[in-house]
Amino acid sequence: MVVKMIITVTMNPAIDKTVDLENMVHGGLNRVKNVITDAGGKGINVSKTIKELGGETIATGFVGGSGGILIKKVLQEMGITSDFVEIENEIRTNLKVVETNGNVTEFNEPGPVVTEEELEALTQKLLSYADEKALFVLAGSIPNGISKTVYQTLTQKLREKGAKVFVDADGELFIHSLKANPDIIKPNRHELEEYFHKDYRVDEAELIGMGRSLLENGIGMIAISLGQMGALFMSKDRVLRCPGLKVEAHSTVGAGDAMVAALAYGINQGLSLEDCAKLGIATSAGAVTTKGTKPPKRDLVERLFAEVKVEAIH
Repeated sequence: MVVKMIITVTMNPAIDKTVDLENMVHGGLNRVKNVITDAGGKGINVSKTIKELGGETIATGFVGGSGGILIKKVLQEMGITSDFVEIENEIRTNLKVVETNGNVTEFNEPGPVVTEEELEALTQKLLSYADEKALFVLAGSIPNGISKTVYQTLTQKLREKGAKVFVDADGELFIHSLKANPDIIKPNRHELEEYFHKDYRVDEAELIGMGRSLLENGIGMIAISLGQMGALFMSKDRVLRCPGLKVEAHSTVGAGDAMVAALAYGINQGLSLEDCAKLGIATSAGAVTTKGTKPPKRDLVERLFAEVKVEAIH
């Protein structure tokens, strides 16, 4: 899989406000110790992390209102190319409350209403970038007014033009997208259990069996996130297990986005499945040590990369 350009698509971007406090008191007064404001949304987080790793992306999707202005400003200051579709409505603000014990409580707004005309404008923009050397990352939730089949539709159209597609979504978005056989997916254990209608916690052998059935249907690569336990990485002919790394965690916010970024960057750099897996685990572990939704520094990722163990299962 060779790609020269990574395009991240954030259809429901957000201003992420992260607050630190000792212990959250439900129904009482909470005194905030620290506040961090970031440009957020899964695809934007992926672009920020790829930039920190040394890669380049084009960040696109929808922006609107004062929040949209701030997102474009932040990306420009970071040296990240952006090409968003401007919508009439204001984008959302998400609040993440991080307690000293590591508990994270998130309050995510639903996002603005997007019109059919605005969606068509984004679709045409994406198709203008689509060719055999492009990798699109379709990540995160979608705003109001858009069908849950949108990732499926976009995946089909982009792949018809020869592009590769990486889908990182959950719920109906994820389930519908699989009908279009994206090239790469990153489900967690729960998402696979839900997709395969398992009402119990499956073991590793069952997870691998589920992954294999998706690979046989046409998906090219699967990363199955196991949280702090690490991840499984699967291609047509290989299955790798990577245990999680022990780090001093601040919060798990952004860990999944960091893994997506690392995998996309690794593919862009022509890394093997083993090195993509190691980079994914290292970058994800680095992300949990940062505050807000800021990416881990490259030197930290390089140190963690050396600690990652890869076990070949098949």
